[in-house]
Amino acid sequence: MRHLERVSGLDELGGRLLVVFDGHCGFCNGWVRWLLRRDRRDRLRFAAASSPAIAPLLERHAELLDPGGVPGTVLVFRNPLRAGEQALTRFAATLALLRELPRPWPAVAAALGWIPKSLSDPLYCLVARWRYRIRGRLESCSIPAAEDRARFL
Repeated sequence: MRHLERVSGLDELGGRLLVVFDGHCGFCNGWVRWLLRRDRRDRLRFAAASSPAIAPLLERHAELLDPGGVPGTVLVFRNPLRAGEQALTRFAATLALLRELPRPWPAVAAALGWIPKSLSDPLYCLVARWRYRIRGRLESCSIPAAEDRARFL
């Protein structure tokens, strides 16, 4: 397993959360740009689902992918490919990301955390199902700005 970490670059996360997203989704790319602007404490790293750097991780979690091999949700990993690995999906992933951002976002996450999972996950799934219709499908993964490239695997 240590070999996989070195090959994929996941050993460089240093306790940060890894955000895996559909790089062809305009909605997902907008969410990633939103997170980048607010992550002033450098708590997040990003990878498009098509990135070879995270292939070993996605192979371990194939059940989280749609039949086309793309996640139908933003996936958030804590300690990927290590002991204590945690995969977060749907609304739980969103809340985990908000908690990593500076104020007021952890308070927003706490407030949203009161929404029952029986409501939040179906709503999240509805948006995820319509994500291409909301913001379109990109022909190729967008290239991050030069100042943000170090934050992508």
